[in-house]
Amino acid sequence: MKHWIAALMAVGLVSGCALQAAEAPASSTTVAAPNADEQKFPTDLRRVSLIVDDIDESLKLYRDVLEFEVNYDTEVTMSGVALPAGEPGAKARLVLLSSNDSWVGWIGLLEWLDPPLERGYAPERMGIGDAILVFNTEKVDEHCDAAAELPGIKVTTEASNTTYPGRGDGPDIVVRTCYLFDRDGYFMELNKVLDRDGYNQN
Repeated sequence: MKHWIAALMAVGLVSGCALQAAEAPASSTTVAAPNADEQKFPTDLRRVSLIVDDIDESLKLYRDVLEFEVNYDTEVTMSGVALPAGEPGAKARLVLLSSNDSWVGWIGLLEWLDPPLERGYAPERMGIGDAILVFNTEKVDEHCDAAAELPGIKVTTEASNTTYPGRGDGPDIVVRTCYLFDRDGYFMELNKVLDRDGYNQN
């Protein structure tokens, strides 16, 4: 199954769709665009948007377990062209979640409502064209254990320590990691840098 992962623009939340009135919940997240003139690089990876079968089920992982916060929840009309999926004029639900940053590192969840997309098969191996989502969390073991209890989650490796060579002459980088597929087949790594002082020496 080929995953369509769209990094959606800030102003046109989904390219080629007409936005309906947003029903955004109250959020403690401050959503603010940085001053472009003060940024070092011209391009940010704003968000990864995941096409999912059931947003409410996906939220059990991304909101309830990983503790991302919903800051936007609305219905949109899809063109079927700019984002080449579904039928033109299809209705979809778009949910945006954020964490520690008000501009980057967001997750989008996109579910076709009417007509729905056909659900593909859940992959068991990764290949060219697939993406790996990497989340840094201070609660690796807790989050991995909680995720494993959700229907449709497949943990490929339980929490353990992984060591990577340091940069240049820097010390080895030791991280606590676990790996899993979510209910729609998106693969992710949850990790925690165990020695941040050592990491910062790299």
